[in-house]
Amino acid sequence: MTAPLLQVKHLVKNFPARGGFLAGRGEMVHAVDDISFEIGAGETLGLVGESGCGKSTTGRCVLRLIEPSSGEVWLEGRNVTALDHKALGALRRDMQIIFQDPYASLNPRMTVGAIIGEALTIHKLAPSRAEFEDRIVELLRHVGLNPDHMRRYPHEFSGGQRQRIGIARALAVSPKLIVCDEPVSALDVSVQAQVINLLADLQDEFRLSYLFIAHDLAVVQHISSRVAVMYLGRIVELAPAEQLYENPRHPYTEALLSAVPTPDPTVKKQRLRLEGDIPNPIHPPTGCHFHTRCPIARSPLCSTEKPELKQTSDGHWVACHLRS
Repeated sequence: MTAPLLQVKHLVKNFPARGGFLAGRGEMVHAVDDISFEIGAGETLGLVGESGCGKSTTGRCVLRLIEPSSGEVWLEGRNVTALDHKALGALRRDMQIIFQDPYASLNPRMTVGAIIGEALTIHKLAPSRAEFEDRIVELLRHVGLNPDHMRRYPHEFSGGQRQRIGIARALAVSPKLIVCDEPVSALDVSVQAQVINLLADLQDEFRLSYLFIAHDLAVVQHISSRVAVMYLGRIVELAPAEQLYENPRHPYTEALLSAVPTPDPTVKKQRLRLEGDIPNPIHPPTGCHFHTRCPIARSPLCSTEKPELKQTSDGHWVACHLRS
């Protein structure tokens, strides 16, 4: 089999607790708690879960926008976590990100052409002014914008257009992997579909790999090859998208899918309600992090031993003492 483009091995990220009575006591927020996954060339891995579960932190650790506490990230056989600043800068051409907020991620004082072309200048990919502008025009056309837009400013565009500018910026250096950090959550539903379709078309055209981070399972279903479900810093289920949606194995995944609305009002859907709140990531529960809210937790193992991610069928992995 072909080696995966990206390999994440036992990734951990802890943050010092800041503010409140815990500040200065050495308390740590366990944002990402020992997760591993792979992404193949041309593949999309959807990473889903509730707000605060560690999805965005994972994406930023993969790119080393945030330094991991421990673990390794490998891109095409290169250990990203071991690179020095100069080598990491060169590797940035292969890894890019599309941010969640199209209003905050674009510099309002720069023209669209300057925003998209900044990476071209940094990596010296456009020696002449003519080549620079030709590349900007090409990128704008790829994302469905008018070449004349390169001389305008971000405030002159809608949210969907701004996100297209962000996508063009990510494409500028011809990356192999793009981390999509909730790229449509700030957009109207009708615009979300357009952006998702654009990302799918660009993936086919340039053989891009995506780590697609979202909390909306309906959005993830349409673009992902495989889906990983996170809860409180851990991956609890990982499976091909169709298999996960048709046959979820982990109780948390079942609860998430039961909350997805159906477009047909005549279809009756049983809603699985989870009791209690998400535990504090500073002091997560022992054993399985989900056992305090789990509707099937009965075994003493649930509260004492961490469930390992085990393969239950072809490509389907579950971290559950009662479902593995």
